[in-house]
Order: sequence, then C-alpha cells, then structure tokens
Amino acid sequence: QVQLVESGGGLVQAGGSLRLSCAASGRLFSSYAMGWFRQAPGKERDFVAAISWSGGSTYYADSVKGRFTISRDNAKNTVYLQMNSLKPEDTAVYYCAADRLRAPFAKESPSEYDYWGQGTQVTVSS
Repeated sequence: QVQLVESGGGLVQAGGSLRLSCAASGRLFSSYAMGWFRQAPGKERDFVAAISWSGGSTYYADSVKGRFTISRDNAKNTVYLQMNSLKPEDTAVYYCAADRLRAPFAKESPSEYDYWGQGTQVTVSS
C-alpha cells in the first residue's frame, strides 16, 4: 500500500511557475512508475506526465510538453512536477498516481494506476 500526498498548488498569474510535490509513504516507492494527472471542473481526469521507476525516462502530454518537467527523488520518496509558462487552461486539480507495474511506464489512462493522492488545486489567472 502506498499513500500519496500532493502539495505546492496555488494561485499564479499566466506566465508564472509552480512546483508540485508528491510525497509517498512505503518502502516500495522506488519500484513504482509515477504519473501526474489533472482534472478541471466538469471535465475528465487528463494525463499530464509520467516517469519511470528509476527516473531515467519521462513522457508528457502534448499540451504540456516543453513547459512542464516531471522528476523524482527516490531517496526522499517524492515526485515533482515543475510547471513553467503557465496558462489559464492549466487551471485544474492536480493529482499524482502510482503504478505498481514497472513497465510500460508511459500510461495515459487513469485506470492503469493503482494509488492516488487527494489532489492539489492550481489556478492560473489571466
């Protein structure tokens, strides 16, 4: 069992930056692939980014490619999402998720992830 807790959300102006963190409990964190998703009001939960268990491979949704960076620190049981050049359409609740299967890691469907955090709100004003 893994518990995930997101933090770092907030209100930022368009063009600004935020860094989200997801702290995980449990000894097996370093063996899980991790992902970030987001959900805007009235919309489905969308894939944002994924990272392999080692951190050596990453994968991004086209909408955030070049602006967001996913990373992880297995010694700290934490995964990060650095968000730059934020746009109003990035406004959503952001969730981190853990996948018990190491491979393949670049999964875009929420149903393929086993554990979820409670989410953190990101609001980008224009």
